This record gives sequence, C-alpha cells and structure tokens, in this order.
Amino acid sequence: MDKSSFIGLLVAIGGIVLGLTLEGGNLGQVLQPTAAMIVFGGTLGAVMLQFPLPVVMESARRLVHVFLEPKRNARDMVKEMVGFANKARKEGIVSLDQDINSVQEPFLKKSLMLAVDGTEPQELRKMMELVLDNQAEQEEKIPQLFESAGGFSPTVGIIGAVLGLIQVMQHLDKIDEVGRGIAVAFVATIYGVGMANLFFLPAAGKLKIRIREEQVLREMMLEGVISILEGMNPRMLETKLLGFLADQKEPTGEKAE
Repeated sequence: MDKSSFIGLLVAIGGIVLGLTLEGGNLGQVLQPTAAMIVFGGTLGAVMLQFPLPVVMESARRLVHVFLEPKRNARDMVKEMVGFANKARKEGIVSLDQDINSVQEPFLKKSLMLAVDGTEPQELRKMMELVLDNQAEQEEKIPQLFESAGGFSPTVGIIGAVLGLIQVMQHLDKIDEVGRGIAVAFVATIYGVGMANLFFLPAAGKLKIRIREEQVLREMMLEGVISILEGMNPRMLETKLLGFLADQKEPTGEKAE
C-alpha cells in the first residue's frame, strides 16, 4: 500500500470538508448526483475520443498503482540475477534453460531465452532495447491520459454550471429559489476543478514515477543478462546492478562460486 497516496488524498479532502464546515456549510450542499454525472461522463467521453480504447483500458488497470506499490522487489531481482550468474559461471549459459520457465517477468524471460539460444551480446542488446523503446512509447500514453482528463474536467464542470444556470434562468418567476439554484449550478465546477487538481493530475505524476521505476528495472535486467552472457564475475555483477537502485544498501547475500 502506498501510504503517501492514501494520506495525501485524505488530507486534501479533509481540509476542504473542514473548511466548508467552518464556513457554515455542509456536505449536502456539494453532493449533487447530476453534477457528478455531467463531469465524470463528459470527461470520460472526451478521454475516450482522444485515446484508443486499449490505452483507456490499460490506464484503468494501472490506476491501482497510484495506491498500491508493485509487488516486484528490485533487490530480489538483483539476487535472482546473481544466482543466474553463479550457475552460468559453473555450468555454462545453456544451463539457465532449466530456469527459464520459472521466471515470471516476461522481459527477463525473453532476454534469457535469447542468451541461452546463443545470441551475441551486441545483437541481444539491440533487440531488447528496441523492445524497451516500444514499451516506453506505449506506457507514456498512460499518464498522458490522466493529464488530459485533468484538462478536460474543469471545462466540463463549466459546461455543467452553465447548464444549471440555464435551468435557473427559465424559472426567474420563482425568485426565492434563484439563489439556491445558482449555488447548485456551480457544484459542477467544483467537481471538475476538484477532480483535476486532487486526483487526475496527481495520479498522472505518480504513474510517471511508477512507470519509470519499471523501465529502470527492465534496463537492469537487460544489463544483467548481457553481463552474464559476457561472463562477468557474479560479485562484480551484483555491484553493477545495485548501481541501478536508488537505495543501495547491504549486499544481497549471494556469493560468487
């Protein structure tokens, strides 16, 4: 669980609600289903118009990463790579063929398969860097989608406010309800601006961080496989791979044999 995301969202919403209460307001004044429907529906429609459906679906799936950290541990990955290096040094690179099926990470699995099949290090690097570039190009669309949603939602909120004002103006004969109607009309603007600045834009920023972490992990995997293929000493490999991590701590404990 990403405590920062949960705490940040709670602090933001709590501060707004507390401020509303101190000003004499109440939540009932801003809980308007029709306004929410206009803002959320309009924003979703605009996003789907801009991005292909697979990108929208993948972005929805990745949304959980805003609140939950990925299960993959970079230090465990380093330990696994050092284990492969020890085995390759002792039994040869072909011996890793027995371990390929147990590898969960698709990128690492593909890299190891190419290495076991006798691919030259330079060719393996070219092939897998092409995969990295293509994957990065696709993944960068995910935070772009949330940034676009953050741009659309305030404007859709204004549309909702204008629609509400139109309804109010049609009933000016009931002057005692005009003030209340105007207040309700502007709730859509609150929803639009609030969703943009409290969720969509921050989520885009957090997903950029998550995606970059995944890219660095894949770069580390590629460097590890190539180093194993070139016969690098496992202890040197460990030191090299730890250089990819932001928090370099104690060694993984895997010893060179």
